[in-house]
Amino acid sequence: MVMKMFKIENELKSANIARTVRFTEPLFEKLNTVAQENNISFNLLVLQCCKYALENMDNTD
Repeated sequence: MVMKMFKIENELKSANIARTVRFTEPLFEKLNTVAQENNISFNLLVLQCCKYALENMDNTD
């Protein structure tokens, strides 16, 4: 299986649907650190993580 590397992009900056999502503390801290290291918002990082996960899901059952 060939895996694409996760790359930070700014294409999702216009997201405008608000949702409440609850994170575990360790996951929140890791995401927050990655967002800060890449100088992007926490929200943009979460959107990109979700997009990447959906595009790379294994749909074989």
